[in-house]
Amino acid sequence: MENLGSVPWPPEPIRTERLVLRGPEAGDRAAFIDLLASPEVNAYVGGPRPRDELERNTPEVPQRWPGSFVADLDGELIGHVLLRRTTGTGRPAAVGKADLGYLFLPRAWGLGYAAEACSAALAWLEGVFPGEPVMLTTRTANLASMRLAAKLGFTEVERYQDWGAEQWLGRRSPVTPAA
Repeated sequence: MENLGSVPWPPEPIRTERLVLRGPEAGDRAAFIDLLASPEVNAYVGGPRPRDELERNTPEVPQRWPGSFVADLDGELIGHVLLRRTTGTGRPAAVGKADLGYLFLPRAWGLGYAAEACSAALAWLEGVFPGEPVMLTTRTANLASMRLAAKLGFTEVERYQDWGAEQWLGRRSPVTPAA
Protein backbone atom coordinates (compact mmCIF):
# COMPACT_ATOMS: atom_id res chain seq x y z
CA MET A 1 0.00 0.00 0.00
CA GLU A 2 1.22 3.44 -0.77
CA ASN A 3 1.43 5.82 2.14
CA LEU A 4 -1.96 7.24 3.08
CA GLY A 5 -0.10 10.53 3.50
CA SER A 6 -0.06 10.73 -0.30
CA VAL A 7 -3.88 10.89 -0.33
CA PRO A 8 -5.58 14.29 0.01
CA TRP A 9 -6.88 14.40 3.58
CA PRO A 10 -9.49 14.56 4.85
CA PRO A 11 -11.61 13.24 1.99
CA GLU A 12 -15.12 14.46 1.40
CA PRO A 13 -17.34 13.08 4.17
CA ILE A 14 -18.54 9.54 3.49
CA ARG A 15 -22.25 9.15 4.12
CA THR A 16 -23.77 5.80 5.02
CA GLU A 17 -27.37 4.98 5.87
CA ARG A 18 -27.01 6.38 9.41
CA LEU A 19 -23.50 7.77 9.79
CA VAL A 20 -21.04 10.25 8.39
CA LEU A 21 -17.37 9.31 8.27
CA ARG A 22 -15.25 12.43 8.33
CA GLY A 23 -11.94 13.78 9.49
CA PRO A 24 -11.62 14.74 13.17
CA GLU A 25 -12.55 18.29 14.23
CA ALA A 26 -11.90 20.39 17.34
CA GLY A 27 -15.41 19.62 18.64
CA ASP A 28 -14.50 15.91 18.81
CA ARG A 29 -11.81 16.34 21.49
CA ALA A 30 -13.99 15.55 24.53
CA ALA A 31 -15.48 12.45 22.89
CA PHE A 32 -11.99 11.22 21.88
CA ILE A 33 -10.89 11.57 25.49
CA ASP A 34 -13.98 9.64 26.63
CA LEU A 35 -13.20 6.94 24.05
CA LEU A 36 -9.55 6.53 25.09
CA ALA A 37 -10.26 6.76 28.84
CA SER A 38 -13.12 4.23 28.83
CA PRO A 39 -12.33 0.95 30.63
CA GLU A 40 -15.08 -0.82 28.62
CA VAL A 41 -13.84 0.41 25.24
CA ASN A 42 -10.22 -0.41 25.98
CA ALA A 43 -10.71 -3.74 27.77
CA TYR A 44 -9.12 -5.69 24.88
CA VAL A 45 -6.62 -3.10 23.64
CA GLY A 46 -4.29 -2.49 26.55
CA GLY A 47 -6.64 -0.77 28.97
CA PRO A 48 -7.79 2.81 29.34
CA ARG A 49 -5.41 5.73 29.39
CA PRO A 50 -5.51 8.09 32.38
CA ARG A 51 -8.01 10.89 31.77
CA ASP A 52 -5.70 13.58 33.22
CA GLU A 53 -2.92 12.51 30.84
CA LEU A 54 -5.35 12.61 27.91
CA GLU A 55 -6.61 16.06 28.94
CA ARG A 56 -3.02 17.35 28.98
CA ASN A 57 -1.79 15.66 25.80
CA THR A 58 -4.72 15.47 23.38
CA PRO A 59 -4.42 18.19 20.75
CA GLU A 60 -7.30 20.53 19.95
CA VAL A 61 -8.02 18.47 16.82
CA PRO A 62 -7.31 14.88 17.92
CA GLN A 63 -6.19 11.99 15.69
CA ARG A 64 -5.89 14.17 12.60
CA TRP A 65 -3.90 12.13 10.13
CA PRO A 66 -4.67 10.30 6.89
CA GLY A 67 -6.78 7.21 7.49
CA SER A 68 -8.37 8.52 10.72
CA PHE A 69 -12.16 8.69 10.41
CA VAL A 70 -14.67 9.92 12.96
CA ALA A 71 -17.88 7.91 12.96
CA ASP A 72 -20.44 10.69 13.39
CA LEU A 73 -24.06 10.05 14.34
CA ASP A 74 -26.29 13.11 14.23
CA GLY A 75 -23.33 15.47 14.66
CA GLU A 76 -21.64 13.56 17.51
CA LEU A 77 -18.60 11.29 17.53
CA ILE A 78 -19.64 7.76 18.48
CA GLY A 79 -16.52 6.01 17.25
CA HIS A 80 -13.18 6.14 15.50
CA VAL A 81 -12.09 4.05 12.50
CA LEU A 82 -8.42 3.98 11.58
CA LEU A 83 -6.76 2.67 8.44
CA ARG A 84 -2.97 2.69 8.50
CA ARG A 85 0.03 0.84 7.17
CA THR A 86 1.46 -1.72 9.57
CA THR A 87 5.07 -1.23 10.55
CA GLY A 88 7.98 -3.59 11.05
CA THR A 89 6.91 -4.17 14.66
CA GLY A 90 3.81 -6.21 13.75
CA ARG A 91 3.28 -9.85 12.84
CA PRO A 92 5.29 -10.82 9.73
CA ALA A 93 2.12 -11.68 7.80
CA ALA A 94 0.80 -8.14 8.36
CA VAL A 95 3.89 -5.97 7.92
CA GLY A 96 3.51 -3.37 5.19
CA LYS A 97 -0.19 -4.03 4.63
CA ALA A 98 -3.21 -1.88 5.41
CA ASP A 99 -4.52 -2.37 8.95
CA LEU A 100 -8.07 -1.66 10.15
CA GLY A 101 -8.69 -0.54 13.72
CA TYR A 102 -11.79 0.83 15.40
CA LEU A 103 -13.12 1.97 18.78
CA PHE A 104 -16.74 2.85 19.55
CA LEU A 105 -18.34 4.35 22.64
CA PRO A 106 -20.36 1.79 24.65
CA ARG A 107 -23.66 3.57 23.87
CA ALA A 108 -23.05 2.68 20.18
CA TRP A 109 -22.39 -1.02 20.77
CA GLY A 110 -24.69 -3.70 19.39
CA LEU A 111 -26.45 -1.40 16.92
CA GLY A 112 -24.44 -2.18 13.78
CA TYR A 113 -22.61 1.16 13.70
CA ALA A 114 -19.13 -0.39 13.73
CA ALA A 115 -19.98 -2.67 10.79
CA GLU A 116 -21.50 0.24 8.88
CA ALA A 117 -18.54 2.55 9.52
CA CYS A 118 -15.85 -0.06 8.87
CA SER A 119 -17.55 -1.20 5.64
CA ALA A 120 -17.62 2.40 4.40
CA ALA A 121 -13.97 2.98 5.34
CA LEU A 122 -12.93 -0.26 3.58
CA ALA A 123 -14.88 0.77 0.46
CA TRP A 124 -13.09 4.14 0.54
CA LEU A 125 -9.71 2.38 0.81
CA GLU A 126 -10.59 0.11 -2.12
CA GLY A 127 -11.36 3.22 -4.18
CA VAL A 128 -8.06 4.88 -3.25
CA PHE A 129 -5.83 1.77 -3.35
CA PRO A 130 -7.58 -0.84 -5.52
CA GLY A 131 -6.57 -4.39 -4.79
CA GLU A 132 -4.99 -3.67 -1.39
CA PRO A 133 -5.48 -6.46 1.17
CA VAL A 134 -6.37 -5.33 4.68
CA MET A 135 -5.37 -6.89 8.01
CA LEU A 136 -7.20 -6.81 11.35
CA THR A 137 -5.96 -7.95 14.75
CA THR A 138 -8.17 -8.61 17.77
CA ARG A 139 -8.12 -10.70 20.91
CA THR A 140 -9.96 -13.96 20.46
CA ALA A 141 -11.75 -13.22 23.75
CA ASN A 142 -13.35 -10.15 22.14
CA LEU A 143 -16.29 -12.03 20.68
CA ALA A 144 -18.01 -8.92 19.28
CA SER A 145 -14.85 -7.99 17.37
CA MET A 146 -14.46 -11.55 16.11
CA ARG A 147 -18.07 -11.46 14.79
CA LEU A 148 -17.45 -8.09 13.14
CA ALA A 149 -14.26 -9.37 11.48
CA ALA A 150 -16.22 -12.27 9.97
CA LYS A 151 -19.05 -9.97 8.86
CA LEU A 152 -16.54 -7.68 7.13
CA GLY A 153 -15.01 -10.64 5.24
CA PHE A 154 -11.79 -11.17 7.21
CA THR A 155 -10.45 -14.71 7.33
CA GLU A 156 -7.97 -16.07 9.84
CA VAL A 157 -4.28 -15.92 9.01
CA GLU A 158 -3.00 -16.96 12.41
CA ARG A 159 -3.51 -16.98 16.17
CA TYR A 160 -0.67 -16.07 18.49
CA GLN A 161 0.07 -15.05 22.05
CA ASP A 162 0.82 -11.40 22.75
CA TRP A 163 0.05 -8.92 25.52
CA GLY A 164 -0.78 -11.86 27.79
CA ALA A 165 -3.66 -13.16 25.65
CA GLU A 166 -4.47 -15.03 22.46
CA GLN A 167 -4.64 -12.70 19.45
CA TRP A 168 -6.31 -13.28 16.09
CA LEU A 169 -4.90 -11.92 12.85
CA GLY A 170 -7.28 -11.81 9.90
CA ARG A 171 -6.96 -10.76 6.28
CA ARG A 172 -9.55 -9.30 3.96
CA SER A 173 -8.69 -9.91 0.37
CA PRO A 174 -9.38 -7.20 -2.16
CA VAL A 175 -12.83 -7.13 -3.66
CA THR A 176 -12.65 -8.46 -7.19
CA PRO A 177 -15.54 -8.26 -9.63
CA ALA A 178 -17.00 -11.56 -10.77
CA ALA A 179 -15.85 -12.56 -14.26
